[in-house]
Amino acid sequence: MSGHEPLVLGIETSCDETGIGIVRGTTLLANVISSSMDEHARYGGVVPEVAARAHLEALVPALKQALAESGVTLDELDAIAVTSGPGLSGALMVGVGAAKALAVSLDKPLYAVNHLVGHVGADVLRDDDSEIELPTIALLVSGGHTSLLLVRDLVSDVELLGETIDDAAGEAFDKVARLLGLPYPGGPEIDRVAVGGDPKAIRFPRGLSQQKDMAEHRYDFSFSGLKTAVARWVEQTRDSGVEVPMADVAASFRESVADILLTKAVAACVDHGIPRLLLGGGVVANARVRELAAERCAAAGIELRIPPLSLCTDNGAMIAALGAQLIMAGHAPSTLDFGADSTLPATVIQA
Repeated sequence: MSGHEPLVLGIETSCDETGIGIVRGTTLLANVISSSMDEHARYGGVVPEVAARAHLEALVPALKQALAESGVTLDELDAIAVTSGPGLSGALMVGVGAAKALAVSLDKPLYAVNHLVGHVGADVLRDDDSEIELPTIALLVSGGHTSLLLVRDLVSDVELLGETIDDAAGEAFDKVARLLGLPYPGGPEIDRVAVGGDPKAIRFPRGLSQQKDMAEHRYDFSFSGLKTAVARWVEQTRDSGVEVPMADVAASFRESVADILLTKAVAACVDHGIPRLLLGGGVVANARVRELAAERCAAAGIELRIPPLSLCTDNGAMIAALGAQLIMAGHAPSTLDFGADSTLPATVIQA
């Protein structure tokens, strides 16, 4: 295997994006993402069976495009990395099957890696050559996951501090958008409508933030109560014959999500004496989440790191990057007997 800069192909199919990425060490060579989002929009959310079929159709064209963009041939690869979990079972199976087929046919080592840790690994691909300092607290926020991690070592020591006990933050955005008659996906739509709205207009609840919850759920999240509160507020306003102030509702809802995410993340940094916070996942594209993260971290003397936005949503490059880190740290490849694991815990970095 080539020296300290392994050439790795990454495959990511945990949800509705077919991601193929190619990296050399910590250098990004290709990041191709084929999303089936438009096919899910008519249902107002991701349909697992539709996603799995879309991955099947997108995988080979995405692979060819990534090889063309990087100027790399399959034979030149040092290894293949694939997301084995967590995610949607049927969707994961497509990527896992493709990765195994490639690894066997090319006689290349295969690394089965954790999707959540991949989001943290995306940070090694930034252009400015600044290296992530460890340990760090990582807040991962996407359509399917809201997790708070303590990362002591990217390839060997990740601890789950807390996660959502019901809806993920991204799901809450989608459901509230639907309530307001906005299209799927909800995040960008709520961002758009919230412009000019007053984030303090309506005080929506911050889940699991009361004293009684803090003992058992200090770092856990809950968004289903928030979604219900928005639904009730909108319903009561309509029933009283008043027009719903869309901008205010969107801005106030978004503020509630951003507030609780950053309150808990900063608390984790302070409690563990770690003045670093890394953000990852698709919801990081939300303008207010980034803005509030910058404010809160500056106020608490915490260094904030956000990978490039193209690497925050699900992608194959982050999976390739994590695979390369495992290789450079001397980890042996995965055996071929791993399967798709929809509930793979964040503590299992490599399957």
